[in-house]
Amino acid sequence: MPPSLDEIRAAPKVLLHDHLDGGLRAATVVDLARSIGYDRLPSDDVDEVAVWLQRGANRGHLNLYLDAFQHTLAVMQTRDALIRVAAECAEDLAADGVVYAEVRFAPELHVASGLSLNEVVEAVLEGFRMGSQGRGITVYALLTAMRTAARSLEIAELAVRYRDRGVVGFDIAGAEAGWPPSRHLDAFQYVARENFHITIHAGEGFGLPSIWEALQWCGAERLGHGVRIVDDIRVTPEGAVELGRLASYIRDRRIPLEMAPTSNVQTGAHRQPADERGDAVLGVPPSGAGFRLWLVGHRVADDQRDEERLRPLRRAAADHQHGDQAGVRHRARGQRFRGAGQRAG
Repeated sequence: MPPSLDEIRAAPKVLLHDHLDGGLRAATVVDLARSIGYDRLPSDDVDEVAVWLQRGANRGHLNLYLDAFQHTLAVMQTRDALIRVAAECAEDLAADGVVYAEVRFAPELHVASGLSLNEVVEAVLEGFRMGSQGRGITVYALLTAMRTAARSLEIAELAVRYRDRGVVGFDIAGAEAGWPPSRHLDAFQYVARENFHITIHAGEGFGLPSIWEALQWCGAERLGHGVRIVDDIRVTPEGAVELGRLASYIRDRRIPLEMAPTSNVQTGAHRQPADERGDAVLGVPPSGAGFRLWLVGHRVADDQRDEERLRPLRRAAADHQHGDQAGVRHRARGQRFRGAGQRAG
């Protein structure tokens, strides 16, 4: 019998890709909006806002999906709001059985009310510390630069500046088509020179060229989403999975894909999370073409509406249930950016 949702929650999990502004509690959005006079919510009713935000994410295109974030970002422009949201993020992750998390956010999107970039980072890190206390979870930050803007080097320098205070890496995100990773090459080269960590959103809203650039030009150690690697996977009439050269490279180098079955359907990156080629990417291949999968998003319950989206979670929980807890934790720890050789934040 496959593990239940409660058993999946109980399995210790490492979360390597989560967006701080994508997981706010609806009650917090309503409360913060009221406190600053933000009037673009459809209602003051928490349940109605929750449904509205979820509906806004299900629009079938990455750019439309990102549009929904304007409302959460609008209420995350003060120190107190950032501390609260970050603390609640850590609390919610712990409630879902996450024991280690790297949560990303874009500091440049939180300065509209006058906060400096440093103040934004410090507020979020304080919230993570407060929310983690006594809950058996460690939360670090990844700093994201917006690929459609021109502040990536500044954000990379900010990430390195806070590397010993709770920031563990650098990322770019946002609309992908027309905004290739190589546009921010100076930022990635700076991070590499500083012996720091790089993960890049690639292969979500665009295809194989974006993934190739992220790896071969920009030095990504992990790929944010990477779901379009499915375009380099072929299933033969006999059911065997054949990998192209880029897919083989990712597999052979054990480059983790920070995947999000639910998000990838919502953004239109994939029509459904489980066909035979998708199985190969999701780590449940029919012929052993295994990639490393790490799930995105910290509201596990959101996935229960579609049984197929729980398949990779069920597989990981089954490993835990069948006695391979140490192996699961070891493999997950091996992909995190906070290593044993780094000083604690």
